[in-house]
Amino acid sequence: MGWLWAILVGLVLGVLARAVLPGKQAIPLWLTVIFGILGSILGNAVASGIGVDDTKGIDWIRHLLQLAGAVLVVALGTPLWATLRGKNKGARARP
Repeated sequence: MGWLWAILVGLVLGVLARAVLPGKQAIPLWLTVIFGILGSILGNAVASGIGVDDTKGIDWIRHLLQLAGAVLVVALGTPLWATLRGKNKGARARP
C-alpha cells in the first residue's frame, strides 16, 4: 500500500509544482508523477537534515519542503526531457 501512497503524493506534488512554475511544462503525466515522487524524497531528506521530519501534529514544514523539492525537480527535469526528446527549440547557436 506504500507504493500507492507514493504514486498519489507524487501526482499531487507534481501537478502542484507544474501549477506553481510559470509557462508550460511539456512533460507527460507519468513523468510528472515521477518528478513529484523524487521531489517528495528530496524534501523529506532536507526535512530530516534540519530536524523537522517528525513533529507533533501536521508536519507543515516537511510538506512545504516536499513541494519545494517537486518544484525544483520539475524545473530542472522539464528542459532535460525536452532536450532528450529533441524538442528544445533554440538550443543550437547560430553560426
